[in-house]
Amino acid sequence: QVQLVESGGGLVQAGGSLRLSCAASERTLSILVMAWFRQAPGKEREFVAAARRSGDSTYYADSVKGRFTISRDGAQNTVYLQMDKLSPEDTAFYYCAASRRGYSGDYNREFEYGSWGQGTQVTVSP
Repeated sequence: QVQLVESGGGLVQAGGSLRLSCAASERTLSILVMAWFRQAPGKEREFVAAARRSGDSTYYADSVKGRFTISRDGAQNTVYLQMDKLSPEDTAFYYCAASRRGYSGDYNREFEYGSWGQGTQVTVSP
C-alpha cells in the first residue's frame, strides 16, 4: 500500500492562496489516479480534484473549478493542489488519495482509492 503524506495546510485570509503537497512512498507514475478530497466539520468527505497518470486528464468538483489546480510530478513522487481565491467555505481537512487496484473510473468516489494520507488542515478566515 502506498504511503501518502500531505503538507502545506494552514491559515489564510479569504482571497488568498495555498499550495498543498502530497508525497508518496513510491513513484506516482505507477498510480493510475491521484486525488484530493476534503472534509469540513460536521460534513461528509467530498471530492475536490483528481489527475490521471498521464497528467493530461484532470477532474474538479464544481465548487473549486477555476480556482484549484491539481498537478503531478512523477519524478518527485508528489502531487500538488494549488488553491487560489480561497473562501471560508474551503475550510476543511484535505486528504490525498491514490487509486486502488481495479480502479473502475469513478474518480470522485472514495471507494476507488485504496491509500489515504493523514490529512492537512486548511482554514480560511473571512
